[in-house]
Amino acid sequence: MTMATTAPTGVAGDERADLLESLRLHRGFLRFTVRGLNEEQIRLRTTASELCLGGLIKHVTAGERGWTDFILEGPSAMGDFTAMTPEEQEQWAARSVVRPEETLEGLLEEYAAVAARTDEIVATLPDLGVSHPLPRAPWFEEGARWSARRALLHIIAETAQHAGHADIIRESMDGQKTMG
Repeated sequence: MTMATTAPTGVAGDERADLLESLRLHRGFLRFTVRGLNEEQIRLRTTASELCLGGLIKHVTAGERGWTDFILEGPSAMGDFTAMTPEEQEQWAARSVVRPEETLEGLLEEYAAVAARTDEIVATLPDLGVSHPLPRAPWFEEGARWSARRALLHIIAETAQHAGHADIIRESMDGQKTMG
């Protein structure tokens, strides 16, 4: 896999093409960190983080799915984080745990399916300015709203952040790096 950037089909400078290109690049960095790993290695914790490489793939997949659902449906797609029971909080956290029956191939296939859905939404959404109130959560300002554009920027930021996180985990594992 090469990490060179190529512009997606579309008009140069097109906002949607720029958003999708940025997301494609950071998704590629994340996927690159798991190249050549086996099922045991994607479950290794090599840093202080609770997350392993497979868990990061799951976490980013779930986050991207949740934010695209938010773009389409509003805050009801994500729920009220302030009303979660301890059991619901555990279930939420478990979304990033690689279960014994899960495989790297399966995690990457799910990530690719979510990515394709997001790309389709970005390409076809009538207005990137459409906004919804954010779901209730201790980390969001009460009454704040995000546009589809802002949610997409958040997906890009989260993907980039976790690609860097994955790079550190991988380098701690076997010295391999995405860049450098």
